[in-house]
Amino acid sequence: MSLSRLTLKILLLTAIASTVSGALELTITPDRGSTLNISNTDVKGCKVCTGAARSRQCSASLLLKDNTPVSVEFDCSKPQDVFNVEIVKNIECTAKSCTSHIIQSDSGSLPLLGFNRKFTWNLKASVPTAFKIDFSKTGLRQINASDSCADRHSYTLRAFQTTGDVTVGKYCITGPISSVQILNRGSFSLDVPAGQKLQNGRFDVSVGEEIKSLAKITLTLPKETSSAELLSPNYPDSFPDDDVMEWYFQVPDKHKTSVQFLKHGQPSCLKKDTAVEYHNKGRGALVLRLTDPQPEHNLGNFSLTLRNCEMDRRRAGSPGLSLNFKVVSSSISSPVLCKVDVSKMEGLTLHIEKLRPASDCEMKINSVLTETITVTSNSDLSFQDCLPEDVRVTALRVIGCNQLKECPKTINLWVPVRLPTCLPAPLSSVTWTLRPPEHGTVELTSPTVYLKQCVPWLPCNDSVIIKLVEDERTTVGHFCPQGAIQKVQIRTHNVSVTVSSTGDEALIYKNVLIAKMKEEISERYIFTVVPKRDTPVFLASPGWPAGMESYSTASWIISVPPKMDARLVFANISQPKCSNRHTSIKIQRVGHLEEDYSRREDEEAESEITVSESFYFNMSNCMSERGHFSAVTKITLQKSKNLLLTILSVVAALLVIFVIVLVVVCVVIRKKKKMLNHQVSIYNPNGTVFLPGQNGLPETRDDHSEHEYASIEDTLVYTHLLRKGREIGMYGEFDTYRPFTGHTDSTKPLFSKNSDAKEMQQLQSSSQEGPPLPVRPLSHGKRLVDNEIYQAEGQSEDEHSPALGPRMEPEGGN
Repeated sequence: MSLSRLTLKILLLTAIASTVSGALELTITPDRGSTLNISNTDVKGCKVCTGAARSRQCSASLLLKDNTPVSVEFDCSKPQDVFNVEIVKNIECTAKSCTSHIIQSDSGSLPLLGFNRKFTWNLKASVPTAFKIDFSKTGLRQINASDSCADRHSYTLRAFQTTGDVTVGKYCITGPISSVQILNRGSFSLDVPAGQKLQNGRFDVSVGEEIKSLAKITLTLPKETSSAELLSPNYPDSFPDDDVMEWYFQVPDKHKTSVQFLKHGQPSCLKKDTAVEYHNKGRGALVLRLTDPQPEHNLGNFSLTLRNCEMDRRRAGSPGLSLNFKVVSSSISSPVLCKVDVSKMEGLTLHIEKLRPASDCEMKINSVLTETITVTSNSDLSFQDCLPEDVRVTALRVIGCNQLKECPKTINLWVPVRLPTCLPAPLSSVTWTLRPPEHGTVELTSPTVYLKQCVPWLPCNDSVIIKLVEDERTTVGHFCPQGAIQKVQIRTHNVSVTVSSTGDEALIYKNVLIAKMKEEISERYIFTVVPKRDTPVFLASPGWPAGMESYSTASWIISVPPKMDARLVFANISQPKCSNRHTSIKIQRVGHLEEDYSRREDEEAESEITVSESFYFNMSNCMSERGHFSAVTKITLQKSKNLLLTILSVVAALLVIFVIVLVVVCVVIRKKKKMLNHQVSIYNPNGTVFLPGQNGLPETRDDHSEHEYASIEDTLVYTHLLRKGREIGMYGEFDTYRPFTGHTDSTKPLFSKNSDAKEMQQLQSSSQEGPPLPVRPLSHGKRLVDNEIYQAEGQSEDEHSPALGPRMEPEGGN
């Protein structure tokens, strides 16, 4: 008798002895780092109690965390029938490692052996990675949720999402499932029935990949014939809305697999559609509906991805998405039959070539053994022991016409997306040979994205390469999608367009180019280029780096948006020695007659040039004696320099300088005027001096109609000076002028009749301070007007003209 069985019997006897009194008493010590939960779904039924006397507490559930012994008592005779026990441990993963692994051990829950136990490990990974559980040592096998395992140990995987928990599946030990990855958060649990001792075991936990699905399950299929049955998450219930599940199958060498859908539920979709995707290295993606026939005779590893739509849950009875499928694997030592339907080949001829003569690969067409197969009609093929590296599959189509009116208007160059999966290798390249009539042109455009020319320092990172070859000998260039070349025109009799995959990737680029056959163009090659801002465009001359053919010409039509400039940098120019004519590189703006740039092979070329409008960039070759003519040009768009703004800025600067100079000049002139005001006075011809100052213009009693004049002499218009005199008290009130017929003596001062002696004394005193007045000639017989200002009442003519004396200083002068 083993020690484990003896221990089990002792525990059972202890439990029986403890229940003699009608209650079960146990002593439980939880494992370190774990939580033990004893729960009863029936709240009013049996209870679990801890403590004794006054500290006794009873409830429908009990949670134990500490690694210390706890005495537990159930107040019913058969608690095993109503209580469940769950032991929970938490595992967290950082970006590099996880805190622990999944270790199956029931040492802490052994006293509860008579209860149904559930061991749960909650796992969490750092966003955006997944956690990975490795089952490679034992393997797992998926079963239906209602089924049970032979060893009575059933495992369950769950994914915790923001929209709710998802049951990834229920599993038994031993099977093809080698690992499981769950995004961010989930749990792995083991259910053990009452009386069943936990089997010891360990599953390693590590940091997984950055998966894009709910979970990723990896299956390692065994050699020889085998099968694996799998279920979608939540089966038989619906898979979550708009979610993704992935299964990855590792297939042994020289084995083929087939996928069979056993049962599925199709939901009603509001957005998107349900789909199944197959990804196979070297074959690319194959997208099918759930109702389509699924692939057979697959070779090599592959992944199956199930995608759900946004389901319409308003419809009653909608089944949702559910899938039950089987994957069957078998050896390929027996021949693999393959039927090819040419109606799905887009008019292409299929070529299959054996690459390694020493391999065991055998190919047959219509039961005839051959090293090369050409399929032009519906044929029966067979392959035995053929691996993907043993063969190469290509396709070819020739399109030609004798007159333009007979040519098809539009030729779609499409890669067939559904080659038979029974072929041992994927399609590696497709070639279309276009043969326009004499003096014709082949025009190639991209229906979705523009093309980019490949150069060594800027290789194409896309999955496909498009190669253009003229007359089966001159390579025009290599191109790939995501560029700036909108259109390619070639004047020729024969152009080959070959689309091939890069590396080991499958050729899945469906709509490659659109071809048209048109009338003859003026140049040998014309490229239409539409650059994008901040994205440099590299343009290589046809045939680069070998060089252009003699006398051949090429033109690029470069579109430059408004308010932008195109900066051209000639990165790599190679010039030949010409025996006839000259090479030329010319740049000319569209709509302009003059050329912006022109160089021959015997002239030094500029390294760069800037063009402000859409322009033509032309290259023409000579008859080369030695060397070759080739160039690579880099074009970058940049904001235009606004010439008007520059001119206005210069004008504004000059205007500011002019204003400053003008202010300085005005200040200088004003200072000079102030100096002159101290030396100059205004002389009245009638003998009265009025000196300039800062007192302003003389004021009058009224500036309106009371100043009416009978006559005014030109030499006596000094009214403003007289007003000034009145303001300083020199003169009295005055009205209109009256004619004066007496003799006028210019040397006599004139006073108003109301001036008093004080005013006269003041005037005389003031007049003595100035220099003597000049002698003024007589008025030549002209009479002054009679006015109260000029003649006081009762005075004679002789009294009117006394000497004024010395000149007065200006009053209030500067």
